[in-house]
Amino acid sequence: MTQYLTTLTGAPLRGFAFGTMQFGGRADADQSRAMYDACRAAGVAHFDTAYVYTDGASETLLGQMIAPERDDLLIATKVGYTGGAGAANIESQFDISRARLGQDVIDLLYLHRFDPETDLAETMECFARLKQAGKIRYVGLSNFAAWQVMKAVQVAAQFDLTIDALQPMYNLVKRQAEVEILPMCSDQGIAVFSYSPLGGGLLTGKYARGGGGRLAEDERYASRYGADWMAETATRLADLAAETGVDPATLAVAWVAASPYAPTPIISARSREQLEPSLAALTFDMFPDLYARISALSVSPPPATDRLEEAT
Repeated sequence: MTQYLTTLTGAPLRGFAFGTMQFGGRADADQSRAMYDACRAAGVAHFDTAYVYTDGASETLLGQMIAPERDDLLIATKVGYTGGAGAANIESQFDISRARLGQDVIDLLYLHRFDPETDLAETMECFARLKQAGKIRYVGLSNFAAWQVMKAVQVAAQFDLTIDALQPMYNLVKRQAEVEILPMCSDQGIAVFSYSPLGGGLLTGKYARGGGGRLAEDERYASRYGADWMAETATRLADLAAETGVDPATLAVAWVAASPYAPTPIISARSREQLEPSLAALTFDMFPDLYARISALSVSPPPATDRLEEAT
């Protein structure tokens, strides 16, 4: 059974998470504050950042916002995207992140990506020390393959440590997580907070309308979402949205949340106006037939065994 993380007050998390990757970058301080306020008004209590986001501005801005209501929130950050997963680098980045956030305790600390050059025992022992010292409450992994997660689970157990959360990419045109990651997390009791529910903005329909954004500005996103079939899926989603009278972004986020594996979408935006359709997904009723219609807009990945005749 998937576990449920709690705030410092012990309240279980409800709704979505909000990713602050744009804070201090594409979103200035005022825009960032407006999005934070909109999230809180909608009941969002989980805010996600990282050591590398916007050269530290994301953590700094978020730290200023959370101070008056810290105990009612769950704050997550990530270390180790740069510099590797060695203990010295993790501890150094973590201390900087805590200072930026103005917090002694971080609720959820992720290893931002798998490091094949560092022994996982060193990494997990470091996380165990941080948890035993009361500096973190939960341990997470981001951008890990299923086999890497299970390796980490086994190694972490040597230090009486559990892997509590996983942050994979998951959206209508990036469904690889359905093969092993989501079933594995369900089996292992690992909470899933999935990022990019809008596919870098592709699934909002704005590119089909000639709009700009990260897919046009960032080579990584252009490569990640550049396949012709992905653009076709986005167009068909926009058509379905027009038919049902719902914003395509609302459908895209609600589709992720409606997965039988119950991942929690990490929503994000550059402005409050851009954020509103994603927040609307919090209260959107995703009926089974609509979920099936949206799912049919892209190809389901084959099962891990590739025995298609056994897929259900």
